[in-house]
Parts: sequence; structure tokens; C-alpha cells
Amino acid sequence: MRTTVGIIGGGPAGLLLARLLHQAGIACVVLESRTRAYVEQRQRAGMLEQGTVDALRACGAAERLEIEGLVHHGIELRFDRERHHLDFPVLTGGRTVTIYAQTELVKDLVALQLADGPPLLFEAQALAIERPESESPRVRFVHEGQEQTLTCDYVVGCDGFHGIARGTFPAEVSRTFEHDYPYSWLGILADVAPSCEELIYARGDGGFALHSMRSPSVSRLYLQVPSDTDPGDWPDDRIWDELSARFAIDADWTLERGPITSKAVTTMRSYVHEPMRHGQLFLAGDAAHIVPPTGAKGLNLAVSDVRVLARGFVQLHLTGSTQLLDRYGELCLGRVWQATRFSYDMTRMLHQQPDGDAFEDRLQLTRLRRITSSRPAAAELAANYTGLPLAL
Repeated sequence: MRTTVGIIGGGPAGLLLARLLHQAGIACVVLESRTRAYVEQRQRAGMLEQGTVDALRACGAAERLEIEGLVHHGIELRFDRERHHLDFPVLTGGRTVTIYAQTELVKDLVALQLADGPPLLFEAQALAIERPESESPRVRFVHEGQEQTLTCDYVVGCDGFHGIARGTFPAEVSRTFEHDYPYSWLGILADVAPSCEELIYARGDGGFALHSMRSPSVSRLYLQVPSDTDPGDWPDDRIWDELSARFAIDADWTLERGPITSKAVTTMRSYVHEPMRHGQLFLAGDAAHIVPPTGAKGLNLAVSDVRVLARGFVQLHLTGSTQLLDRYGELCLGRVWQATRFSYDMTRMLHQQPDGDAFEDRLQLTRLRRITSSRPAAAELAANYTGLPLAL
């Protein structure tokens, strides 16, 4: 097989990149190791920044999003049994965020790809990326029981943290920066209407809690828990009781309960790999960087990576210039580090630290008070939450 851009990974990053390239008349092939059913059912993020929504609209992938997506104009911070609303349009000049499950976004992109897009191969396990420094790198993969070779002008690794792309970078050129957090999230899906109109970030006596949603009838909630937590140790009543306690305020508000359909523990970490390019091989999304989910940046960073990358390929296709492609890492890493810093700050501000003391406790409350009493501080949070502009 031969193509211009070989894309490893059929998640949101790889599928959106393929869509953008297809629109520009640039040949590509997507290799996804999992089945279509697995990819379309994989539970991940659900909050889309303004720029992500704009990108999906521009490439014709927002038809269902426009109907089913829940536009949010802010978030609520809860601490000391008080509630504080941050109005994003007022603080950012009109920017909002949209709740739309990643599973639905992937379904939309897969349907477009299979209907009129370039090849998308499921159950195509990438084995190795060969000759990434050459003008014709190759991806060896297994599909339908046979080993095959995809020869490309460029390869893009959108294959996540555990994929093969990042490991192809020589050790002498790779630098990694990482931080593990001493707690995790116990996340649930529940068949009950959300108890709020917008996301609630709560700092309770027992730790952090987040109230989100997937639809008008499905709630998504999270609890801070120790990193060695077994979901089986948390029966439904215990989860609802703890959530109610952490969301409690001195006002008339009730957390609605319903059947829990899914439980899972998510570890918390920050990770950045530099550089994001080696020869003709590029990294995008989780293959290059991981952030804790507190700031909802993971999916949106992946989208911003491939938007920059697609513009570079389009520039090359139209003019022959590699100017944007040559600056890919520089352009993306500035935003990546800003999102890493924002996610770290949000996480540290809202979570109970296992080794914390009264001093740390007071600092957390002081940070929250500053945000809820100072327009510049609130505007800084809102700007980062709704998404910083691309550096182009």
C-alpha cells in the first residue's frame, strides 16, 4: 500500500486528521488496532472547547453535535458549602463549551470516513514504523491475518500513550516530563437526569467531586479516591452518599440518584514528550502528552494538534512549503504546556492532598476565593477552560 500520510490510530485525533486531509485532497490511510465496536463504545472525555466545536463544524462533522450537544455557558465551583458560578461568555467575550460524549464524536467521524473518506482499516495492528528519517517511511501492520506494509511520505502517530509511535523516537532525541498524582477518580455513569445545568467542581471535606453529564438523561460523576481503589469496594449507595456529602451546600439543592451503569477508576498523571516530530514521523494527542482530566483538556489538545498538523500538510500540498510542518512541535508545545499547567493548577486547587496540612488547606481555599472574587482571576480560568487560540 502507498499513501501520502499514514495515520496510526482511529480515535478522535486520527479520524479528524483524516477528515481534514480528505477535504484538502490529500491521500491518507488510517490504521486502527481495535474493532469498530470497541472504538465507538470507548468511554472518554465529553467536554469540547469552542475551537474543537468550530473545527468539527468546518469539516462537516457536527450535524448530530448541533442537535444533541449541550452548550454550557460556565461552570460552578463549590467549597465551604457555598456555590459560585463563572459566566464564560461574559468573562471571555462570548466563548462557550459543549458537552458531547467522545463516543458520539467518534461514531460521527467513523460514519463520515466510511461513507466518503479515505481508507480506515479496523483490526489493523501496527507493528513497527521503519525508516522514519527517510523520505519514504513505512508502517508494518497486520490486517486480516496477514502482515502488510504501508509506505508513506509522512507518518502520524495518533495511537495513544501505549502505542508504538512514541517509542520509535531514538532515546537520544527524546525528553520526557511527567508527574503522577497521589489519588485517582472513581467515575460513574448513571441513568438519571443531571442535577445541574452546568458542570459542578466541588471541593468537599472528603475530597474532590465533579458532576457532569452525557445527555439530558445520563449523568457522569466522579469522586476523588485513593490510587489503589477497587471499584468493587464501592457499592452504589456508598457512591451516592459520598457524592451527596461532597456536593453539599447551605442552600436548597438535592443530588438526584439513579441506576449506576458503569464504574471505573482513572489514574491521574501529567506527561509531555519532546519533541513531537522526528524525521517524517509526527506525534499527536495522547501519544505525545497526557493531562489529568480535571481541566478537560485531553481530547481538546489532541484536536488542536491535528488542526495545526493539517494546516501544515495543506500548506505543503498547495505551495510546496514545509514552513508550518517544520514548526509543528514549536506551535503545539506552547499550548500543550499551558494546558498542562492549567490542569495541574486545577487539580492541586480542588483535590485533598494525602500529605497536606492546614497550611495547604488554607492555600487551596485562598486560590478558590481569589477566582470567585476577582474578575481577572476568573477570566484567566475561563480563557483556559474554553480553550486558548491556536498559535498560528
